[in-house]
Amino acid sequence: MQYRRLGRSGLQVSELSLGSWVTYHNQVDSKSAAEMLAAARDAGVNFFDNAEVYAQGASERVMGEAFRQLKWARESYVVSTKFFWGLQREGSTVNLQNTLNRKYLMQAIDGSLKRLQLDFIDLVYCHRPDPHTPVEETVRAMSDMITQGKALYWGTSEWSAADIRAAWEIAERHHLHKPVMEQPQYHLFHRKRVEQEYARLYEDLGLGLTTWSPLASGLLTGKYRQGIPEGSRGSLESMSWLREQLQHPQRNAAVAELEAIAAELGGSVAQLAIAWVNRNPRVSTVILGASRMSQLQDNLAALALTPRLSPEVLERIDALTLPLAQ
Repeated sequence: MQYRRLGRSGLQVSELSLGSWVTYHNQVDSKSAAEMLAAARDAGVNFFDNAEVYAQGASERVMGEAFRQLKWARESYVVSTKFFWGLQREGSTVNLQNTLNRKYLMQAIDGSLKRLQLDFIDLVYCHRPDPHTPVEETVRAMSDMITQGKALYWGTSEWSAADIRAAWEIAERHHLHKPVMEQPQYHLFHRKRVEQEYARLYEDLGLGLTTWSPLASGLLTGKYRQGIPEGSRGSLESMSWLREQLQHPQRNAAVAELEAIAAELGGSVAQLAIAWVNRNPRVSTVILGASRMSQLQDNLAALALTPRLSPEVLERIDALTLPLAQ
């Protein structure tokens, strides 16, 4: 495992990390989470990703309980969470959902700290942009979280390059804590934002990336080529919105051909897909997901394929996937 600086910050994160979206609470309890967190750490992983909205707060509780069981020294790992959607509540949700206003953010960080059983959270993200709240209000609230010692760094997730630059410039102008990182979707079929839209931000702002969905929610494992397998992510009712994408005929045909390339390199198509994201020097860390130990171990083995991605191999991969990429 190698470690990379998070953008221009001094913080180093493992090139592969472990996230909790979909899996924690829905498929993974605190005991299983502790086992997989321990296995990931044994492999060198030091960054673990979460979000307030995942399983409506239950994902944070599962991870927090796992940390409590593991009794790791707090300085030895990095943990994140994300804010925007809020939690389902009884009664009015005005100011509490789909927002980045100050009231919501300053209460959301306290809720996450309690569920994760932590004194501070290393990385906090604005999970989506909020066109209805002034960017300056959001920037000041996120900066205040850091000043208060509740978070160490803040960033964005799925923001446009223009919005990220606007937030950075407001922070620069007012001497506030600047956004350090962005968490975008990035995989073989979803490239343009990372490779084109954000291109100027890496040098101009020192932006770091903690990318999600390297396997395109499972499409790049090859398991959806014959439909939706029982027990898979695509079979979950909460993920029904993904099914059309997972059964995309042209992309599944490309995956079948990628399997042959992966076999030549001594790995699986999933490992190839993870290695492809990992080989991008702009990516600080690739966030993995796993519902069981064998899946986690298989994904971590992608590290062996990264140095085997020669220019010739990358050309073959691009010929299959670039015409189908967004």
